[in-house]
Amino acid sequence: MSRRALASALAAAFTAAAGILVAIVIAPSAHAAGTGTGYLRTSGNKIIDSTGATVRLTGINWFGMETDNKTFHGLWSSNPWRSQLDTMARLGYNTLRIPYSNDALKPGAAANSINTAVNPDLLNLSPLQILDKVIEYVGTKGMRVILDRHRPTSAGQSALWYTPTVSEATWINDWKMLAQRYAGNTTVIGADLHNEPHADGTNPNATGACWGCGDTNRDWRLAAERAGNAILGVQPNWLIFVEGVSCPSGGLSNVWDNDPSNDESCGWWGGNLSKAGQFPVRLSVANRLVYSPHEYATSVYHQDWFDEPNYPANMPALWDGFWGYLYKQNIAPIMMGEFGSTLTNPIDKVWLQELMKYTGTGVNGMSFTYWSWNPNSGDTGGIALDDWTNINTEKQAILQPYLIAPVGGTGPTATGSPTGGATTGPPPGACTATYTQTNAWSGGFQGSLTVTNTGGALNPWSVVWTWPSGVTLGSGWNATVTQSGTTVTAAAPTWSPSLAGGSSVTIGFTANGSATPPAAVRLNGATCS
Repeated sequence: MSRRALASALAAAFTAAAGILVAIVIAPSAHAAGTGTGYLRTSGNKIIDSTGATVRLTGINWFGMETDNKTFHGLWSSNPWRSQLDTMARLGYNTLRIPYSNDALKPGAAANSINTAVNPDLLNLSPLQILDKVIEYVGTKGMRVILDRHRPTSAGQSALWYTPTVSEATWINDWKMLAQRYAGNTTVIGADLHNEPHADGTNPNATGACWGCGDTNRDWRLAAERAGNAILGVQPNWLIFVEGVSCPSGGLSNVWDNDPSNDESCGWWGGNLSKAGQFPVRLSVANRLVYSPHEYATSVYHQDWFDEPNYPANMPALWDGFWGYLYKQNIAPIMMGEFGSTLTNPIDKVWLQELMKYTGTGVNGMSFTYWSWNPNSGDTGGIALDDWTNINTEKQAILQPYLIAPVGGTGPTATGSPTGGATTGPPPGACTATYTQTNAWSGGFQGSLTVTNTGGALNPWSVVWTWPSGVTLGSGWNATVTQSGTTVTAAAPTWSPSLAGGSSVTIGFTANGSATPPAAVRLNGATCS
């Protein structure tokens, strides 16, 4: 999991409202509206699609493939993997950033901690085969995927893009393999080359990632050019996402040397792009570069700027200096790859509100992928709660006005890998829904909803409906029934994940409020009559 470290002059001793849901209508066109059509490219500070329409990526991170599990966390839960992606899309996240480590790409790598009773289709699949299936399904939701080389090994992050056991050649060759694997699949739009390059060592004995220093062993800008151009040689249609460093020198300042010339402005790991204007990343294919800073709150580390007397009014100028100027001066697009907080500190809530305001509203705003979907991110928590089903409505309410929901989808797509092992899941089927009220009392009622699948077989199945404000779920049976805002989700139980064509499922429930039939009933995204 990412650890975002401060690298300021004082960090030499640092060791490393209510849930608003967006209903998504599944349209036949490929990547219409929300994430555009075809492959993406850049134009000034904008990301545009193959037709020239502006696209804003408003996504989320789902981590785990970079850890010892070598696959997505939460696959151990009772919520099927497709249902989790359904929720992300329904909430308005149009892009999925997927962290991985090179360990997960090795021949013989094995994924673990998967609840195969809930996810039987993942049984005995390799990490890459699971990735294939997730990418395929993401495409059906109209979402896009950014792959993120998060760690060289599952043991942890590294200041540089290579380590004694994972060479630069391995880093680049694995990227080329992934580019070839997903060639022709427009769901996968690009490569986040290396997660959070950062300073190491104390100046003048810096050993960490610098920007523009000219040392080929440490200059992250030059390494990003080498890797980015190698990827574009295989897949010229991908966007290349380049993060910043923490200190441009690559080392922490020695605050005890009384030499102010050695001091510099430092920021979060991966968050400092202050030298990118002077030393830009030069790629062999034009209009492919996106800068991708990280930005965090006090739940990660209490930076000095949170204590300024004019906080939060001081923050826009700080963001301008680290990375926002690239967008404001029309140099390149910004896609904020990670930002998040537990929101337990009131300072953090203000931070998130002001940061989102800074990115701008509507399609012309800066792109972002929130950290994270996972509730088990130790220093930020997630959008999902600990059951991996319900959501953190406080966070979602702040993000919601800035989300541009995915529309449409590609349908099942090939991975481009003859040995990828990807399987095409059944498409959402048409359905009918019948509701029966079985009981009522003062302040509540009981009912049953029977949904018949009139399309192809589904595994797993998931039924969603809406109630008006004031009607709340009491209990449910024959499914895992949960509510967020006015939307109710009934996920397939572990003992009956499949729903064959022509078969029905009856979901029982009690509810509080005025007796109201379920409305806008959908089965795996298809609207029921």
